[in-house]
Amino acid sequence: MTQPAHRRQPALSNPRVQRTRNRVLAVARELLPQIGPSGLTYALLAERAEVTRQTLYRHWPTRAALLFDLVLEGPDLGTYPEPGSDAGAVATAWLKSLRAGVSVPVVRTAALAVTAQADHDPDSAQALVRIGEDRYAGFNRLLEPSGIQISEDEFTLLYGPVLARLFLDRGQVTDAFIDTVVAQWLTTLQRADAP
Repeated sequence: MTQPAHRRQPALSNPRVQRTRNRVLAVARELLPQIGPSGLTYALLAERAEVTRQTLYRHWPTRAALLFDLVLEGPDLGTYPEPGSDAGAVATAWLKSLRAGVSVPVVRTAALAVTAQADHDPDSAQALVRIGEDRYAGFNRLLEPSGIQISEDEFTLLYGPVLARLFLDRGQVTDAFIDTVVAQWLTTLQRADAP
């Protein structure tokens, strides 16, 4: 049975659909840091992006889905690392990329909004899980040339101190801090490999 037209997902392979999606995300990136997550309503976003609210709901059935895309499709800062055989170098480059990504106001605001809503909004909770899964899988792909694949716990031990410093301590994540985190993380991996 075919879905009614008003419920079909847009075909992302269609250039017109992709242009509309990109325009909406660009407007959302501009508005979110200015008005915050609660002010970013579909009515306002539709008006500013010059689309209908129905178009927004086809692309992003929930606000959590929109915030998810704002986090994962953030601007290309040119800092994402290449796969490598040196796990420490890959981890260092990845943490620097993470630091750069969350310093972008819209990414930071969207990530914090999804996190804040996750306890009472199932869509936000699912979006948060998907963000974590995406980052975890991506990091393991970077490690493939090293022959190392890490567990979810080992991944959390890597990024956890950086996010704690940024979001809880409200402090700076310096290169020296990242070097310390990676050095400690590598010793954890070595202990896990010990018989």
